[in-house]
Amino acid sequence: MFEQFSRVGKALGNGARLELLDLLSQSERRVDELAELTGHSVANVSQHLQVLHRARLVETRRHGTQRFYQLGNAKVFAIWQAIRTFGEENLAEIDRLVSMYFDAPDQLEPVSAKELQDRIKAGGIVVLDVRPEKEFRAAHIPGAVSIPIQELKRRLRELPRRKEIIAYCRGPYCVYAKQAVSTLSEKGYKARRLSIGLPDWRALGFPVVSVQMNHTQLHPVFSP
Repeated sequence: MFEQFSRVGKALGNGARLELLDLLSQSERRVDELAELTGHSVANVSQHLQVLHRARLVETRRHGTQRFYQLGNAKVFAIWQAIRTFGEENLAEIDRLVSMYFDAPDQLEPVSAKELQDRIKAGGIVVLDVRPEKEFRAAHIPGAVSIPIQELKRRLRELPRRKEIIAYCRGPYCVYAKQAVSTLSEKGYKARRLSIGLPDWRALGFPVVSVQMNHTQLHPVFSP
């Protein structure tokens, strides 16, 4: 029995595979898309996905001749989240890496998930999703505006100056939201970022919206 449990641990015991799980928590992907996002070869990514698939951490979906990979279920993200949290709390190396590769602390305190939900209900803010459009279409916070970080500077006029803008991206190790807040602040906008990413928001039980087949609907991602 313990040998069978160890299959999951062995599948998770690789940094490249954890990165794949992190990306798949945003949206399903083809092998070639994952290869482009991670900088690894298609063959290498395919091998890692097969290991994850054998441990039932990812599943596949076919559409025509294409194969898409996705997380096995909501518990897979919970496992990755638990690993991430334990590492943050117990490994000094993670603190050093975060200090080395991430920008200076926020000038304004990030917005918590509960605060954002309350402010969405109250109105008067703009929620800005700066992830790639594919990830926005897969799942996003209700009412969010999609402007990928690479397009933000040329699309600033689409955002109102009189409302506070709350930007969010993939998660705690995604710099897109911090970059967005910096860009917006430099141009005179009042902006802050959400303290977590979309998958963490969803894991807390807050609603998400999916845009598929040119229609919008509430999307119960990984409902039990």
